Amino acid sequence: MNYFRGHILVSTDESSLLAGSKEVIQALRNELRKNNLVDEINVLETGSLGFFDQGVCMVVYPDNVVYGNITLALIPEIVEEHLVKGRVVKGLVLEESIKKDIPLDYDRRIVLQNSGIINPDEIYDYLGRGGYEAWEKVLLNMTPEEVVQTVKDSGLRGRGGAGFPTGLKWSFTAPLEDKQKYVVINADEGEPGTFKDRLIMEGDPHQLIEGTMIAARAIGASKAFIYVRGEYKLCISRLRNAIKQAEEYGLLGENILGSGFNLSIDIRVGAGAYVCGEETALIESMEGNRGTPRSKPPFPGQKGFWQHPTVVNNVETITNVPSIIKNGAAWYKAIGTPECPGTKVFTILGDVSVPGLCEVEMGTTLRTIINKYGGGMKKGSKFKAALVGGAAGVFLSDKMLDVKMDFHNLAEYKAVLGSGAILVINDSMSLLDMLESIVIFFRHESCGKCAPCPNGYEQLYKIIKTIKRGKATEEDLNNMLLIAETMNATSFCALGQSALLPVKSALEMFREDFLIHINTV
Repeated sequence: MNYFRGHILVSTDESSLLAGSKEVIQALRNELRKNNLVDEINVLETGSLGFFDQGVCMVVYPDNVVYGNITLALIPEIVEEHLVKGRVVKGLVLEESIKKDIPLDYDRRIVLQNSGIINPDEIYDYLGRGGYEAWEKVLLNMTPEEVVQTVKDSGLRGRGGAGFPTGLKWSFTAPLEDKQKYVVINADEGEPGTFKDRLIMEGDPHQLIEGTMIAARAIGASKAFIYVRGEYKLCISRLRNAIKQAEEYGLLGENILGSGFNLSIDIRVGAGAYVCGEETALIESMEGNRGTPRSKPPFPGQKGFWQHPTVVNNVETITNVPSIIKNGAAWYKAIGTPECPGTKVFTILGDVSVPGLCEVEMGTTLRTIINKYGGGMKKGSKFKAALVGGAAGVFLSDKMLDVKMDFHNLAEYKAVLGSGAILVINDSMSLLDMLESIVIFFRHESCGKCAPCPNGYEQLYKIIKTIKRGKATEEDLNNMLLIAETMNATSFCALGQSALLPVKSALEMFREDFLIHINTV
């Protein structure tokens, strides 16, 4: 067995692969071989290191140095200077403020605790980090009722946007008598600026699998599905590999660990419809139908997939579960805020120095997330607004930078966590343009099942175009809000209801961006 003096972890998420991470890994190994370092330095593949739009990134341990935008031409210099001579190549190191916290600050990570550390394609790595210990505990030392109660006591709320208490959702389905129950994981992530679930799955598929297994045991389901967006090719590949490895280790299948419990997990690939992120539309799609929402009630927990009781949970939600079972509800409740325990994964995009992914305690301020984890504003730009919660979220002004990012505190501002996306906007941007892009997206994705949604978005789009042509009046702005409010009250599902928050917040907080086009400032 080799005992290496150092390790190099190279990101192999989708964007890193497109940037050439596989070629960089091979070049690193070749260069180490030339310098007789293959027995001293180990090169490992891992998931996302938390950065976006930084090309191939890698971290050198035990020095804790993070390099970004690595190309093949830079490999000889890194090996010669850092690994042979022990001198950090400072011109390639990501900013100090970022380097300090991402990816090296793992103290409070739950969902991303293994991302950037393990090889996502190797079950050995996950087991070495305590993986599947919670699954063993659930099967051999806990009753299903105890599992449900532990999750309920933890205060875990759904991370897909609605924030519904997870344990409470499970408690509706667990007591039901039915020959077949299902667990469905919603990985149909299609909102602009949102990619947290993709990076969770790419970086640590086994933790999602383990959480799914625990949910199935808790409600008495012998079949589970992960419904993944079709464009997420790497996620699909890694999840299938993780399922296969779990089966080979006897963690999935018949009579698991001698417990008498049977479970299988399958992957279902979505066709790219945004509306299938709504749980009943997702179920319709799984059954081979057109992806449109169902009437509720009955809710999926009573009658879901093929009319059997079905629990639907988001990727981030379910990935919290193994740690909760392993460490206990009290441990989880000590993290975050009393009203909103735990952590939240955010994607940070837009006019920040280093876009990417971070996991922070619930209640962390928007200012902290932007400055500490996004590196602050890009050089030469000034903060104007942040769209929080994804395309269906709320525009926040600089007066709200110190708002605490959790379900409870955001609700006081009539804002939402939503998909966990934060789009930072500088003072050169027009909120009219931003709102137009949101309306165009929802107008395109409307399924057409109900009239208010497609017709409402069409009317909003026409008014925005009228404003941009300089032909509108202030009455048109009032009509935009009226249309959005009508859509919110009458649309069949959340897609049509999504117009209200961005329209209302844009008009209320940044009205000048609209008025300037109708010459009434």
